[in-house]
Amino acid sequence: MIKIYHNPRCRKSREGLQILEESGKDFEIVKYLENTPTKEELSDIIKLLGIKPIDLVRKNESIWKENYKNKQLSDNEIITAMVENPKLIERPIVVNKNKAIIGRPPENIKKII
Repeated sequence: MIKIYHNPRCRKSREGLQILEESGKDFEIVKYLENTPTKEELSDIIKLLGIKPIDLVRKNESIWKENYKNKQLSDNEIITAMVENPKLIERPIVVNKNKAIIGRPPENIKKII
């Protein structure tokens, strides 16, 4: 089952959702600000993305700038920061079986559906 980690207030996330809707495939919407992934789930997503945890962080968010910027954080600490502050998670993320992609630009989603 395809999953989209979605923030309805984000234009790019809404565009990504529209791509999935138009694909005609079944998918699940995870509103990650309300239903935050656990550390384990987020770690698994990061592995599927093939990136470092820091690459999934929205570094322009005030939470990041005020609390984490310019600090030496381990990967585990970065993941914990995202779980505790889900606004820091880049979006949208689409997971399809053993693949995942960040939908920026939203057209990237077409690569895995």
